[in-house]
Amino acid sequence: MTPYTTSRRTFLAASLGLATAGFIRPSGRQPITVGQVIDRIKANVGIPWREQTVDNLIAGKPELPVKGIAVTMMATLDVLQRAAAQNLNLIITHEPTYYSHQDRIEPVAQDPLYQQKRDFIRDKGLAVFHFHDHWHGRKPDGIATGMIRTLGWEKNADPETPKLFTFPETRLDRFAQGMASKLNIQTMRVIGDPNLPIRRAMASWGNLSLMPGVPYLAQADVLIVGETHEWELVEYVQDAITAGQKKALIILGHLISEQAGMQYCAEWLKEFVREVPIAFLSAPEPYWRPDRPRK
Repeated sequence: MTPYTTSRRTFLAASLGLATAGFIRPSGRQPITVGQVIDRIKANVGIPWREQTVDNLIAGKPELPVKGIAVTMMATLDVLQRAAAQNLNLIITHEPTYYSHQDRIEPVAQDPLYQQKRDFIRDKGLAVFHFHDHWHGRKPDGIATGMIRTLGWEKNADPETPKLFTFPETRLDRFAQGMASKLNIQTMRVIGDPNLPIRRAMASWGNLSLMPGVPYLAQADVLIVGETHEWELVEYVQDAITAGQKKALIILGHLISEQAGMQYCAEWLKEFVREVPIAFLSAPEPYWRPDRPRK
């Protein structure tokens, strides 16, 4: 037997051994599932999980392997399409997917648009998790944290009243312009004298009804909301101004008034979900102005 033959046999044996070892070596870490991501959210949000909540898996199954996570304010069809294109198959949305707070499908079950959206989610293998109640319930409120950070109001917050902010005196028009610039908003609406001095602002992100809107307004020069009924709180503010009260109301629109809070949520998730990519997908502001066409 020549040295070459021996060397060749040794090489082949070693190669076979490596191949066999590779064949029997346990596979790598199992992919994280939708259910496991939700379990981590529950473990890290910092408050007990409620028995009655809208925070549920709206589409998809808990055992679905997660390829990537899209965090958004609202799971519009546009957002779902962008998530699927980026191979992000778990969508975590703050607002409902199917047009009602509880994601009730009965009113729209026969509607072709609902069916198109439902089928898209199914055909693309997506899962959608509604994350609303507990993100607001977190201490501090996750939505408020993101909004305050984006506006740069951390030092203006009242430590005793989380919704209240104090500023150096600023005219209402300039105060509103500053907010609009930081939030990149197209359709802010303002009620009140543009020259009204603003020192104290009360912010209630999202929807606000007449109560507690009235006591909120009593504590500040301007009340900032996402949306409200125009025949309730808007009318009250108009009457207050007519009666001589130095008050104002800024309406941002629901989506814009909470969107930065879900951008913060994406960053928060990255602290304890590291197996897959996580991206924040902004939902576009639904409104535009005739003097400022939508881009």
